[in-house]
Amino acid sequence: MRLLAAGATTAVAAAVGVALVIPHASAATGGVTGYASQNGGTTGGAGGQTVRATTGTAIHAALCSRASSSTPIIIQVEGTFTVGNTTKVSGDSCNTADGVIELKQISNVTIVGVGAGAVFDQVGIHIRESSNIIIQNVTVQNVKKSGSPTSNGGDAIGMESDVHNVWVDHNTLLASGGEDEGYDSLIDMKADTNYVTVSYNTFRNSGRGGLVGSSDSDLGNGPVTYHHNLYENIDSRTPLLRGGTAHIYNNYYVGLTKSGINPRAGGKAKVENNYFKDSADVLGTFYTDLLGFWQVSGNIYDNVTWTSPGSENHPAGPDPQSNTTISIPYAYTLDGASCVPAIVGQMAGANKGLQVSNGSCSPQTPPTSPTTRPPTSPTSGPTASPTTAPTQPSGTNLSIGAGSDGSGKASGTSYGNVQDGNLSTYWSPTGSTGYISIKWSAAKTVSRINIREASGATGLIGSWQVLNADTGAVLASGSGAGAITFPSTSLKKITFKINSSTGTPRVAEFETYAA
Repeated sequence: MRLLAAGATTAVAAAVGVALVIPHASAATGGVTGYASQNGGTTGGAGGQTVRATTGTAIHAALCSRASSSTPIIIQVEGTFTVGNTTKVSGDSCNTADGVIELKQISNVTIVGVGAGAVFDQVGIHIRESSNIIIQNVTVQNVKKSGSPTSNGGDAIGMESDVHNVWVDHNTLLASGGEDEGYDSLIDMKADTNYVTVSYNTFRNSGRGGLVGSSDSDLGNGPVTYHHNLYENIDSRTPLLRGGTAHIYNNYYVGLTKSGINPRAGGKAKVENNYFKDSADVLGTFYTDLLGFWQVSGNIYDNVTWTSPGSENHPAGPDPQSNTTISIPYAYTLDGASCVPAIVGQMAGANKGLQVSNGSCSPQTPPTSPTTRPPTSPTSGPTASPTTAPTQPSGTNLSIGAGSDGSGKASGTSYGNVQDGNLSTYWSPTGSTGYISIKWSAAKTVSRINIREASGATGLIGSWQVLNADTGAVLASGSGAGAITFPSTSLKKITFKINSSTGTPRVAEFETYAA
């Protein structure tokens, strides 16, 4: 009977694009630190079956195929996940919904990006009434609450209603604006969400970074640890902390335009060895007279401006001092604040190799984990594209000998440097964003490009789009340089558009391939 049941499960999984990966694998949880290591710890799907999913529907099907809602499972994800390929699946071990990755009334689950990478494009991840969840090594981008399509109330990752022990690690969460553009938040926790660690993530281009507590009466959330995250071009809420406790250390904040860490209504934040750059009001109680508290040490404030105190404006600066004491119940190791921009830039975000810090200001690459190895059996169902692949493409580089152009150039660089076969020359935009193109006099069929960063600039490129410059169509989107695949397209001009980066990027070669 067990053999028959296993065969039936395999058949259902294959029908929706889930591949079983045999033998079983363990979750990549050795690096979990902070409050998610408390309250019994966070192990996700460790010890459970490992499957591969290439659509949102396949993720739901994997959850629904378990023996119970608490049966451990590791779901390796790869490809592009959208509202269109994310539908409700029914079963006794799940409670899913259309148009959102729904982790509701379940436990013991790991979702980890593998292989060519996973991009959740305009589809959010919703965790509700669930526990022992790990979200690792994925990109979630442009999730909207208004416009089309909408998903998850506009939150990239949202947690609410009796959620505990969640680890959000090495992900890239980004938007393309604030509430006026239809977006809400990158990571929210509310309605009794407890024991969470948010580590080695990149948060970009959003009006709201995230909150702990949805209102001044929602005070039962936390504790939360935030460490080694990059916050770039965020208006506010990094985080907004209502009533709970947060331990915030070794994060890099750059371009906070309105306010940053905002404890209020009794919220408490221990803020250690962070680096704040080119930002405003990075710590304090803002937009209310319900005061919060902070303990500060070892932080660097680099070109930080502070507003004057007012009736609903209580900045901690210009000389931040502690006004409370917070005891941390777990062991942790601090990096010096001065090296935080460099090491966080190398480690934070998806597709960075899951590098971590040991307090020596030097990123450490962990041993290969079963969650990130290639599967031991082929993936059933289609492999979604576009994706970013870690391998060097084979075949003829169609860029060599072709003309190229771009949006602009920085001093000492040239557009032609991206198609000269020389890794010591490079093109740079005038800032942290820009675009570079390859064009031909006659149409070429292209299905893969390879963006090779110059020495000393590896890992700087953040989010990007690949465009058919003839039509303006988006062929691929994601984050991090490397090989990028998409459906074969005939065109005369192809553009690589850099939407964000952690510094001035340097593209040594923009290679194009037919296959």
